[in-house]
Amino acid sequence: MDEAFAKFMGDESATVPALLKEDGEPYKVAILIPTINNADELDIVLERLSKQTYPHFEIVISDSKSKDNTKEVCEKYGATWIDDSSRNRADACNFALRQMDHDLVLFTDDDTVPPLDWVEKLVRWFENPEVGAVGGPNFAPDDDPFGAKCADVAFCTKFMTAGTRYGAQPKGELVPITHNPGVNCAHRMANLREVDFFEPGCIGAEDVVLDAKIQRKGHKLFIDPSNVMPHRRRRPFKPYMKQMRNYGYTRMVANKRWPEIATWSHTAIGFFPPLVVISVLALVYGALTGGAADEYWLSVSGEWGISRIAFHGFGGLMALYVGICWLGAAIGTSPHRSIGTVFLAPLFVFLAQWAYGQGVIKAWREIRRTGGKAGVGNQIDDRNRTA
Repeated sequence: MDEAFAKFMGDESATVPALLKEDGEPYKVAILIPTINNADELDIVLERLSKQTYPHFEIVISDSKSKDNTKEVCEKYGATWIDDSSRNRADACNFALRQMDHDLVLFTDDDTVPPLDWVEKLVRWFENPEVGAVGGPNFAPDDDPFGAKCADVAFCTKFMTAGTRYGAQPKGELVPITHNPGVNCAHRMANLREVDFFEPGCIGAEDVVLDAKIQRKGHKLFIDPSNVMPHRRRRPFKPYMKQMRNYGYTRMVANKRWPEIATWSHTAIGFFPPLVVISVLALVYGALTGGAADEYWLSVSGEWGISRIAFHGFGGLMALYVGICWLGAAIGTSPHRSIGTVFLAPLFVFLAQWAYGQGVIKAWREIRRTGGKAGVGNQIDDRNRTA
């Protein structure tokens, strides 16, 4: 890896000088990308990384036995290719990290479109010794299709996506935070080694667990709201819902193993699917038993029997849900807000919460059956790949 690093350090076209440590030596920087069978999109990532304003880094690809031309793509851009046999992102990263000797490690995915100043804007903050890790928001790229942009608006909707870090853009240049998604973050290698890297076998939420471990050791995490990483969203509807089910499942099993990362919203969303079923049944019951009679519309007068409550009560809650989704989407953080994407936000938020809730319920069942062993093993893949 030293030869690859030296090649980048010797690039005379550098527009930004290397960040120096206290001893005057430049920080050794690496970008670590785990991948499997996604050569076409990885090519885009590496092409963008080859044009960075801060070129003093090495690219390390941890390839989990891809069957496409991933290795050739890595060779094309001079990236260090590591043949990895891991079955999940956490183990793939660990396999590479244990072979690396860098000072700073930047993480991203193989389906991003890195801005040309992405590395520069992350690395600069490590001049401050208090910065243990730093990250930034991520939104759908401008060239994503309309459906993916609708998903992005749903992810970044205010009120309805409690705790999500996808579109987090707090005010300030560098803001303390408890978690940065692994698609756009940088860590000090010393801190990664101190916590023994990612949790082995973690099939999801591995970045959340890592951040919790690092903070447990007293290190501070920050977010640079200006350093946005375009990250491709799943298209509707099957890939989108499969991803959300995966999120719900993996987060709940991670919460079981590491209770300190759990929040109330992760549990609450598990009740969403049964509440939806109850609401629909109540609405149908109310309609069939007279609760939808003409005299009950746009009025609160008259008798409020079970039928009327079933129809108008639950119907009113549904209307309120739609209204909150519209408002949350309109004032959310996604750059892809438009009349069309905001109008469809209630549908995409509903599908996300329904699928996430299904994943939570699946996790509850598995936790009851296997306990702490839930969520260890093969990564759940929710993407279309080249092989």
